[in-house]
Amino acid sequence: MSDDDTKVQLPDLENSGDVQMVPDAGPLAPSDAESVNRGAADLEAVFDVPVQVSAVLGHAHMEVGNLLKLGPGAVLELDRKVGEGADSNDQALAVLRSGRGADLLMVDVALDIRDLVARLDAERIHVPIVACGVTNDARAAVNAIHAGAKEYIPLPPDPDLIAAVLAAVTDDSRDMIYRDDAMARVVKLAQQIAGSEASVLITGESRTGKEVLARFVHSRSARSKKAFITVNCAAIPENLLESELFGHEKGSFTGALARRIGKLEEANGGTLLLDEISEMDVRLQAKLLRAIQERVIDRVGGNRPVPVDIRIIATSNRNLTDAVREGKFREDLLFRLNVVNLKIPSLRKRPSDIGELAEYFIKKYSKANDLPLRPLSAEARRALNINRWPGNVRELENTLHRAVLLSSGAEIGVDGILSPDGARLDQARGTDIAAHAVMAAEQITRNLVGRTVAEVERDLILETLKHCLGNRTHAANILGISIRTLRNKLNEYAADGSPIPPPHGGSELEGAA
Repeated sequence: MSDDDTKVQLPDLENSGDVQMVPDAGPLAPSDAESVNRGAADLEAVFDVPVQVSAVLGHAHMEVGNLLKLGPGAVLELDRKVGEGADSNDQALAVLRSGRGADLLMVDVALDIRDLVARLDAERIHVPIVACGVTNDARAAVNAIHAGAKEYIPLPPDPDLIAAVLAAVTDDSRDMIYRDDAMARVVKLAQQIAGSEASVLITGESRTGKEVLARFVHSRSARSKKAFITVNCAAIPENLLESELFGHEKGSFTGALARRIGKLEEANGGTLLLDEISEMDVRLQAKLLRAIQERVIDRVGGNRPVPVDIRIIATSNRNLTDAVREGKFREDLLFRLNVVNLKIPSLRKRPSDIGELAEYFIKKYSKANDLPLRPLSAEARRALNINRWPGNVRELENTLHRAVLLSSGAEIGVDGILSPDGARLDQARGTDIAAHAVMAAEQITRNLVGRTVAEVERDLILETLKHCLGNRTHAANILGISIRTLRNKLNEYAADGSPIPPPHGGSELEGAA
C-alpha cells in the first residue's frame, strides 16, 4: 500500500492476520470524521454490544460509524472481527466462499445487485442484502428491492435508521431478562451445563427467546472466545441448506465456481446453533449425525473428510418425539442432540417475567428513540398481565415499542397498550379477559407451590416497594404493616444480599433499607 493510500487506523486490527487492509475511497473530511465518531457511539448505545463492519468495499476495516464513505459491496458482520475488503461482486463472493461468513451484505446501488443475487443463488450462498446509496434516488432504491435486496439505506446514514434495519435483518439480541421462577430454573440449568461439551436442545414456542438462551450458553462456555455461528434451518431452502452447512468444492454442481467453506467449518473451535432443526430434511439429518459422531464433514463434491471441532446447540418449536414417530426426524439424531434439554416456557406460563420484560423494553426503546422514560400505570400493567401473548416475548416487545412511541403523558397508560391494528389490548380481546384473568391467577398460584412462606413474603414486599418507587410509607400502607416492620424486613433482606430499591428521591444504595 502506497503512502498516498488512506487507511483507517484501528488498534489490534490493522496488523492482525485476520484483516486485509485495502485502499480507502478517499480521506474523510474533519466534519465527516466527527459524524463517524458520533454514529459509532450512537449505534453501540442502541445495540448495547460492540458492532463492527468487518469488510467495506474501498475501505479498511472500520467501526460501524464509518458508513459515511461506504463504497459498493460491503460485507458486514455483527460482533466479530474477521473479513476482507472487496472492490467488486467477484471479490465479495471470494470473501464469502472463504468461510469468513457475514450476517448481511451492504451493497451500493451502483453495483449490479440482480447479478450478485443470481450468483449467490447459483453458488447456494444464503445471506441477506441491504442496498445503500448516497443520493435520494427513489427509482434506484425500488430497483434494488426488486433485484433482491431486503432493505435500502440512504447515505450519509442516520444511526437510528441503520440500527433498526440491522436489528430487523439480523434479529440479533443477547439480553437474558427474567424474574419468574419457571424461567429461573431453566437459566440455572443452562449455567450448570454451559461449561461442558454436551450438545444442547432448546425447545419452546416460537419467539420465546431460544436463540438468546443459546447465546447465553455459548457466552459461559470454554468456547466463548470463539465463533458463534447460527443457521436458520427453516429460512434456507432445502436445496441450499446442505451447501450452507457443509460447504462445497469447485465444480460440484452447476454454479459452483470455487470452493466454499460451510458453517460447520466456519464454527470450528466454537458453537454452531441450528435454529428450528425440525425443518431439516431427513436425508441431511443423516449427514449431520455423522458430522456430530465422527467430528468430520464432507463438503458437497468433496472426496476428503475435513475435521471439525464444534459444539452443537439446536432449537425447535415442535415436539421432536412426535416428529420421530411420524418419520420426519431421526431418532438417533435426537438422542445425539438431546443430551441436555432446556425447555423455555411460553410467556403466559411465566407471568412474573411480563413486568420485568416490559420495563426492559420501555427503557430500551425510550433510549433508542430519545424519549423520556415513562413508567407503566397500574392499569397498563393489568392489561399486560391478563393478555395471553400468543406471540410471546416478540409480541410483548412490539407492544411496548408502540407504547413508548405513542404515549405522551407522565406515564404509559392503558390507552398506549395497543394491538397492531390500533385497538386497545384490553378491548381487542375483551371477550376473553375473564378467562385470561382466571388463567393468570392459576399460573401465579402454581408458581407459588414449592416455595416457602418467607420467600413469597420477601418477593411481595420487594415488588410492592418497587411499585411504590421506593416509598416506604406507601408500601407499608399497601402491605398493611407498620413502617418499623417494613424497615426490619428490608434490613433482613439486605443482609441476605437482596437488592433493595432506594427511597424515592433518596440517596440510599441497593442493599440498604
